[in-house]
Amino acid sequence: MASGAQTFLQSLISRKNNRVDFRHCRVMEHIDTLKAHGLFDARVPRYTSYPTAAVFTTDVRDDFQAQSLGSLDPDVPVSVYLHIPFCERLCWFCACHTQGTVTLSPVESYVGTLEAELELLRATLPKGIRMGRLHWGGGTPTILPPHLIHRLAKAVRDVFPPAEDFEFSVEIDPTMVDRAKIDALAAEGMTRASIGIQDFDPLVQAAIGREQPFEVTRACVDDLRAAGITSLNTDLVYGLPHQTEARISDTIDKVLTFAPDRVALFGYAHVPWVSKRQKLIDEDALPDDLARYHLAQLAAERFEGAGLPAVGIDHFARPGDELDTARRTGRLRRNFQGYTADTCQTLIGLGASSISRFPNGYIQNAPATAAYIQRTTAGQLAGTRGYEMNFDDQIRARAIERVMCDFRLDIADLQEEFGPQVANIAPLLPQVAAKFDGLVSLQNQCLEIKPEGRALTRIIASCFDAHVPEGVRYSRAS
Repeated sequence: MASGAQTFLQSLISRKNNRVDFRHCRVMEHIDTLKAHGLFDARVPRYTSYPTAAVFTTDVRDDFQAQSLGSLDPDVPVSVYLHIPFCERLCWFCACHTQGTVTLSPVESYVGTLEAELELLRATLPKGIRMGRLHWGGGTPTILPPHLIHRLAKAVRDVFPPAEDFEFSVEIDPTMVDRAKIDALAAEGMTRASIGIQDFDPLVQAAIGREQPFEVTRACVDDLRAAGITSLNTDLVYGLPHQTEARISDTIDKVLTFAPDRVALFGYAHVPWVSKRQKLIDEDALPDDLARYHLAQLAAERFEGAGLPAVGIDHFARPGDELDTARRTGRLRRNFQGYTADTCQTLIGLGASSISRFPNGYIQNAPATAAYIQRTTAGQLAGTRGYEMNFDDQIRARAIERVMCDFRLDIADLQEEFGPQVANIAPLLPQVAAKFDGLVSLQNQCLEIKPEGRALTRIIASCFDAHVPEGVRYSRAS
C-alpha cells in the first residue's frame, strides 16, 4: 500500500481513545461513492474545447481556416495565442509540443517563420481586425532575448493592433528569465505573468527533471512586481512522484508568500503513450489514487483558507480579480489555457501545434515544428487538421462549458441562446440526475452539481459529449 493511503487510514484511529473517528468514516464513505462513479479510473477529456482535439480530422484544414479568418467581423476583437515550442530543458512531466535547444539560432529562425505566418494572416483577415487578448505560451516564451521579444511583439501588433482594455499574458520560467527580459515584456505591454512552479520540493523536482530553487522564483516575482506587473498567476501540479501532503503543503506556504492573484492547480496527467519523456518518471513513486485525491483536497483547502476562492475545478483567484468576478457573474469561460475571463469568440493560434477556435469550429497548425516551418515558408496557411461544428455541436459545447464553469446547466439559458433545438439535449438532464443521484440536483430543467459531487465534474460533463472516438486514451478524471 502506498504511503499516502497508509497515512490516511492510520488517521481513522483516534489517538485519544483508539476508536474509529466516525467523521473520517463518513469521508471514506464519500470517497467510496466517488470511486463508484469512476473518479479513480474513468478517463475523460479536460474539456478545454468541445469537440476535443481527438476528433479533429485532416478533412478540415487550411481552406476552412482561410474561410473562417476571412469571415470575421472586424468590429469584434479576437484573442491571439502565440506558441514558442523551444526549451533549454525538457521537463519530464510535460506533455506539450516542445523541443530542446542549446543555441539561440533555431529560436531566431522560428521568430522569422512567425513573422511570415503573420503576413499570411494579414492577407486573409478583414481590414480593421483588433486583438483583445494576447498570450505567449510554450515551451518557454522567456527563452527569447530582449531584442527578439521586441521584434515579435511589434510583428504581432502590426497585424493585430490592440483593442481597448487589451491584456497581454506570458508564461514565465523563472530559470529562463532575467530583469532585462521582464523589462522588455513590460515595455511591450505585458499585464499578467504566469509562473510555472509545479512543486518546490527538491526530491519532487529531481523526479520530474525540473530543478527550480525557491530563491530563483522569489527573485523572478520581485522583478515582475518591480516592473509594474500587477497580475501574477502561479501554476502548481499535484499527483507528482514523491509528492506528499507535507511536501505540497510546504510548497503552498512558499507560493503564498508571493501573494499570487491566481493559482492554477492541475492534476498530473501521466500519459507516456503520448509524451515519451514521461517514461523517465518512476511510476512506482507516483501517489496512489487515494493519496492523489487528498493532495488535491488539501491544496484546495489551503488556497481557499488563504483568501483565494475556488474557480471551477482547478483554479483559485483573489476577490476582485477578473477571474473571480467572471465566476461570480456567470461570465467564466474555458479555453486551451484553462479557465478565463476572455469573452472573445475567436482565438487565433500562431506557431507550431497552435489551435485556433472560431465560432463554427477549430483548426490546428501543423504540430511538428519542421512541418509548420515548411508550410509557412511555402506561403501556405499552417492549418492541417480541424473540425467544423454543426449546430448541435455548438449547443453541446456551451452545455459542457457551463457544467465545467458553473457546475450547473440551465435549459432555459440554452434556449435563450440557441432556441428550440436545445430540446435535443434536455432529455439528458434527468438521465444524468439519476446516474449521479445524491451528488447532483435537478429542478425545473436546471441541473446543478452539489459541492460533494464536484470532483466528478469532468465525468458529468462527458455525459453531454456526442463524440467518443475509439482508441483514444484521455487522462484520469482525478
